[in-house]
Amino acid sequence: MSFLANIIAALIGDAASDRVVPSAGTSARLTIFASAAIAFLAVFALALSLAAGRVAERWSEDLARSSTIRIAAPMAEMEVQVAAVLSVLAQTPGVVSARELSMEEQRALLAPWFGADMPIEFLPLPRIIDVTGDAEGYDIEGLRLRLSAEAPNAILDDHGTWRSALISAAGRLRLMGYVALALIFGATVAMVTLAAQAALSANVQVIRVLRLVGARDAYIAGAFVRRFALRSLIGGGVGTVAGGIAILLFPNQASAQTVMVGLGFAGAEWLWLLIIPLLIAFVAFQATKAAAFRVLRGMP
Repeated sequence: MSFLANIIAALIGDAASDRVVPSAGTSARLTIFASAAIAFLAVFALALSLAAGRVAERWSEDLARSSTIRIAAPMAEMEVQVAAVLSVLAQTPGVVSARELSMEEQRALLAPWFGADMPIEFLPLPRIIDVTGDAEGYDIEGLRLRLSAEAPNAILDDHGTWRSALISAAGRLRLMGYVALALIFGATVAMVTLAAQAALSANVQVIRVLRLVGARDAYIAGAFVRRFALRSLIGGGVGTVAGGIAILLFPNQASAQTVMVGLGFAGAEWLWLLIIPLLIAFVAFQATKAAAFRVLRGMP
């Protein structure tokens, strides 16, 4: 954690050197406001990445344990094949439960396309059997072979295509969250660099006088580093607190089935919020240091 030691040393520094940097003005307000806004956005980007990981894991577990069997047989053979499928499932190791979806459940599934008032009882719909496996699962290929022999019109769907697509989408969403975090901290570097350069340019005469009386560039740069790192830490803390409060206003993630509903932090994940202000202060520390020495070297 050497970067923490550098930040602490920079923040403590020499209090008298603060007079080199103006305590108020546009650069001060800009640094604090921009740091707060960046921290606020970083909280949401981090929450999005963590939520996407949780949802991907939940989807994977739920879909891995569930499957459906669709029976599209002639009406005269439908009941016989449904009974045959249920008998096969009852004898299959790893199957916890198997039940046929009721007409009302099928109506609810078709409502988005046909409306809630569609008389589906008059349609030649297939019969759907919902299958739930245990944690270890069951032999999918073996079950397919038995179904093909005892219920030729039964088709087993293990949700493999859905599972891979959903997990891939959640993984990409998590990656986007991390990319957003990288862009946010990149914007922090640009913002602090511009603010530090503006402050240095506004104090050219003061800096020249300090040089005349023997002040070294390290002393002058340290004054800017201390002030801007402190402003960034304060702004980052305010933005992080505001972001955490905003996250708490989202629906409870315990019952979440989507990323947006489950947006938030769980358990020890809240500790990540403590790192955001420190990271912003560290980025400001490095950016201000580099900008200060670059500007000072360019001065006659």
